Amino acid sequence: MSETISLKIPDLGGARDVDVIEILARPGDRVEKDQPLITLEGDKATMDVPAEQAGTLKSLQVNVGDKVNEGDPLAELEVDEMAGEASDDSPAQPAAAPEAEPAVETAAEPEPAPRPLPAAPAPARPPATPPVAFTPERILPGKVAYASPAVRAFARTLGVDLTQVPGSGRKGRILKEDVEAWVKQTLQKRGSANDALGLIPWPEVDFSRFGEIEEQPLNRIRKLSGANLHRNWVRIPHVTQHEEADITEMEAFRKSLKAEAEQRGTRLTPLVFIIKAVVAALKALPQFNASLSADGETLILKKYFHIGVAVDTPNGLVVPVLRDCYQKGFWQLAEELGEISARARKGKLRPDEMQGGCFSISSLGGIGGTAFSPIINAPEVAILGVSRAHMAPVWDGTAFQPRLMLPLDLSYDHRVIDGADAARFVVELARNLGDLRRLLL
Repeated sequence: MSETISLKIPDLGGARDVDVIEILARPGDRVEKDQPLITLEGDKATMDVPAEQAGTLKSLQVNVGDKVNEGDPLAELEVDEMAGEASDDSPAQPAAAPEAEPAVETAAEPEPAPRPLPAAPAPARPPATPPVAFTPERILPGKVAYASPAVRAFARTLGVDLTQVPGSGRKGRILKEDVEAWVKQTLQKRGSANDALGLIPWPEVDFSRFGEIEEQPLNRIRKLSGANLHRNWVRIPHVTQHEEADITEMEAFRKSLKAEAEQRGTRLTPLVFIIKAVVAALKALPQFNASLSADGETLILKKYFHIGVAVDTPNGLVVPVLRDCYQKGFWQLAEELGEISARARKGKLRPDEMQGGCFSISSLGGIGGTAFSPIINAPEVAILGVSRAHMAPVWDGTAFQPRLMLPLDLSYDHRVIDGADAARFVVELARNLGDLRRLLL
């Protein structure tokens, strides 16, 4: 007859209040011995709790989100009748062992000869365990992927359904590499990105039908930049605030230092003044000198001021970072900007020189344009775009005066920054550029 047994939470290695993160079997399911029933997650690892015997799961006493400890009730399992019979047969054979002693005293009797008879069940073993090829479905029927707890945790992080992933490990076991390969293959499928966003497929066109063409593969920098920009544009709610700064006095001051700059062997570009003005604005509005945590729950405010500067190179756009800009003067920033920009154009930047930025500046002033919306360089929360300065008539209260106006375009993450703060930032920045003496305050 069948028997119902109670399953409990096993030894957890001393861990307390361990989270139940996944239910792998439901009441009414047929489970095999050692088949995982639930997955637990502690501070350092995940683990599966398997069925102690084969049978039918009658009830489950835990749910996802529960916290459990060693010895807590887990489930009621109706054990298979065959399993129960096997356990009843096992003590019967040891019971025959005591009769071996009288058999030794009557060694002349022919009774030892029948002793090989217990070996007769040997021929019956092949039918009991026929040479059937192993498949995960046979051992873990229907609902549970054949993978380790670590691989399942990795798959959950990526949002991967393991039942869709073919395993390449021993006996079909799913490995971490299988999950990574499945994700890569899925992302490379045509239309996968469109499907995720609910878009129609990208048009496939044979352009050679209309005339002569030439195909040029994208280089590594453009591929990486494209993927990052696409992610940032899709995941960050961008808003762009526009402003103009009167840089008439700033430009006159900069040009007055041209001879000294030549003596120093450097170029004092407008970007150097913009960097210092941005740092002063970041100090006044620290929420711009911040990053949102990966889970979106925490704002990380930074006490340092590292500014990324977009540099146009033959291979594409790169953003080297100038560090501790608040502690450096105009001449030092000018020298560092010239040196790091030159190495960027030669492809000589180290990876660490493009990391750790707090705020980025993309200046197109040397090329042209009147305004644009730069894409935020995650995990930063804002970026400043600068277009070409132009002369414009500005009313001074009594008459229009010709003034050199610099277009400023601030894109910001609306999850972190409100429109009012964005307006305050560009106004503060314009004031700093309009009167460099404010940088001394």
